[in-house]
Amino acid sequence: AVTQDHTTAAPVCYRHPDRHTMLSCSRCGRPICGACSIEASVGQRCPECVKGVEAQKVIPTGSRRSTASGAPATITFIAAAVLFFLVTRFGQFGGEIVEALAQINSEVAAGEWWRIFTPVLLHAGITHILFNMWALWVLGPQVERGVGTGPFVALYFAAAGMGGVFAFYFGSGGVGASGAIFGLFGVWLSWAFHRRNTLQGRAILSQLGFLLLINAALPLFIPIISWQAHLGGLLAGIAIAEIWRLISGPNAKLLRTLAAAGVAVLAAVLVII
Repeated sequence: AVTQDHTTAAPVCYRHPDRHTMLSCSRCGRPICGACSIEASVGQRCPECVKGVEAQKVIPTGSRRSTASGAPATITFIAAAVLFFLVTRFGQFGGEIVEALAQINSEVAAGEWWRIFTPVLLHAGITHILFNMWALWVLGPQVERGVGTGPFVALYFAAAGMGGVFAFYFGSGGVGASGAIFGLFGVWLSWAFHRRNTLQGRAILSQLGFLLLINAALPLFIPIISWQAHLGGLLAGIAIAEIWRLISGPNAKLLRTLAAAGVAVLAAVLVII
């Protein structure tokens, strides 16, 4: 079982209960901190799994967990985005699908509020989808494993929706999962900020800061990029992460799901009123 602290949504290292982490052993799933993480050919291992392999003198072939193991929603979101990209690019009804799911602000204003969520299924080009799916693959699995699939799904759509709200009021709509992706950035940013006095926290904070600066500068060179959706998703992710930190106990997963879902509902209300 994953031990949860009263002040954070992240699990704690099974060997160091005072250290919060979003890392986990890619073989057994135990949460591990940076000091306990041992690099393996696939993912990272905890000391117990490494000892077991050394004692047996064999390399397990059927029990290894992939990077996204235990993160079914992450895989589903990636698969759905790739499928829709292929269908809209090469399918017979690609144009109609884009027309039905893209965030067209005039249609949102006319009452089609769901269009602030559906653009996560669409992407404008190969570079667009490759960057977003790479970011989802890197940022998503550990968040999903740390808080659970339900809260993760609610977070994804809440950030997408708030990105859509910002694009509705301050931008021009569009397509892409960028708002949802920046929601994940927000969760990681919050997590790292609260651990900025640790080596791991400072390292993650530095990496995220660099990536965010790059993305903040991109709209200056590529005007079609919606910085409004990025900002809305980022702020939603930070807010949800801060709320999650206040939730603990046996019903924490359900309460975190409801909290993030509440933000998604708020996003819909903001474009309806």
